[in-house]
Amino acid sequence: MSPAPESGAAESGAEEPEVALREPRTGVAGWFRDRSELVVSVLLAGAGAVVIVDALRMSTAFTQRGPVGPKAMPLVVGALLVVVALALAVDVLRGGRGVAEGGEDVDLTAPPEWRTVALLIAVFVANIVLIDIVGFPIAGTLLFWGAAFALGSRHLVRDPLIAVALALATYVVFGELLGVTLPGGPLEGVFSWGTAAGGAGGVGEL
Repeated sequence: MSPAPESGAAESGAEEPEVALREPRTGVAGWFRDRSELVVSVLLAGAGAVVIVDALRMSTAFTQRGPVGPKAMPLVVGALLVVVALALAVDVLRGGRGVAEGGEDVDLTAPPEWRTVALLIAVFVANIVLIDIVGFPIAGTLLFWGAAFALGSRHLVRDPLIAVALALATYVVFGELLGVTLPGGPLEGVFSWGTAAGGAGGVGEL
């Protein structure tokens, strides 16, 4: 009766190499393909270097309000990006790899939805063209509604209402809270507190 456990152990031991072992690719191209995560590490290091260089070149001629200058936070963020990039590179070179997705609900053979991409591009281009003519409240409404339509939503009552709410909320936040002037168009007099009052005041204070 002793051979039974041995056969079970042999079966379990035979299954493990099929999952754990994978033949490495040969050549320089194969080496880089097996360690493609290094691309992410390079991008992170590049982003960190850009942040650090911009922080060092930042002008500090204006009055400083506190012990920490404006360069401190960008330098910290840039340094952390570089550290994360180095840690990721070391992990990849030591054999660490990301687990590939199974793609159970994704059809990798399906062609891309070019119609959706074209509709989204048309919506953004229309927003750029119309924002100075009809103002952000109307152009933003068309932007949000058009994006929802391009992505497949067909609720003719709910979608426009949500689009109007999002456009007005964005207009209020930028004009009233952030002091950033957005084009009001024909509705600029109605929302003068968000443009003429709030926006002009913000610009004057600068």
